Amino acid sequence: MQAILLVGGFGTRLRPLTLTTPKQMLPVLHRPMIEHVVCGLSRHGVDRVVLALGYGDEAFRAAYPDGRCAGVELCCVVESEPLDTAGAVRFAHTAAGMDDSAGPFLVANGDVITDLDVGEMLRLHRVAGAEATVHLIEVDDPSRYGVVVTDPDGRVGAFVEKPPPPAPSRWINAGTYLMEPSVIGRIDGGRRVSVEREVFPAMAAAGTLWALRHNTYWIDAGTPETYLQAQLDLLDGRRGPAAAGVSPAAVLDAGAVVERSVVMAGAAVGEGAMVRGSAVGVNAVIEAGAQVLDSVVGRAATVGRGARVTNRTLVGEGVAVPPGQALSGARVPEAA
Repeated sequence: MQAILLVGGFGTRLRPLTLTTPKQMLPVLHRPMIEHVVCGLSRHGVDRVVLALGYGDEAFRAAYPDGRCAGVELCCVVESEPLDTAGAVRFAHTAAGMDDSAGPFLVANGDVITDLDVGEMLRLHRVAGAEATVHLIEVDDPSRYGVVVTDPDGRVGAFVEKPPPPAPSRWINAGTYLMEPSVIGRIDGGRRVSVEREVFPAMAAAGTLWALRHNTYWIDAGTPETYLQAQLDLLDGRRGPAAAGVSPAAVLDAGAVVERSVVMAGAAVGEGAMVRGSAVGVNAVIEAGAQVLDSVVGRAATVGRGARVTNRTLVGEGVAVPPGQALSGARVPEAA
């Protein structure tokens, strides 16, 4: 099976981290986010992934010069202009020369990390004779997602993007789809087309869209909260055995305190410093007496002596937080 990963966005919700690194190339527990996504697909038989690229495409090519990622063949295609989700799928399908005779293909958002059983999704898709099948997850607050209403058999009756409360359902579009090649014919060329706002509602009206409701592990790692949570979930053993957060290539002073945190290769944590519930990037420095709590410190950044960085603060690549400064919920530097 082949898959298209949508990785062309600007990652604005994770600025300033994404000012220098595309979102899906940001590290999640010592390796890029994209590798966690591709590994999940490969476990279910995906052997070729097409990256629908836009912003920062050179970073992906540089990271995988041999055209393989996590053991899977990688094909990179780059939009000359943003085409939205459906437009990107159509462009990638055509530019990568995907064969219609191969049957259904997967489409996934590149910042979604999930343990979805693609085989179960494919079985439903085939039994239903669906043109496309959407993975759904149940959430407490569906207001920032696409809400999906189905009948008892899974046929989609309505697809409502980001509804105002009260929402008609708590089952949301989880960002992984199975599509028949005929879906490409539903997408106009040469303009921006949204899967969520145009293509899926039209298919729901035609009775050809189905959904798999499956509450497996799932996280949209595209916000400061969820980007950090994806890493803590691995430390906590929510996805297999608990992982080690501190790289063997990191340097921790004997008097430093590191709790439930990721400290990446080349990073240093000084005497009396505390890192708790946080991620410290490659070659970053946490100086003596500094505190990093529930925050992310980017590659080669420095948190000065006695400084305090808390409450989902994001410190960008190479930035120096002055000694003694206190930051809470900040983004440094502030994005324009």
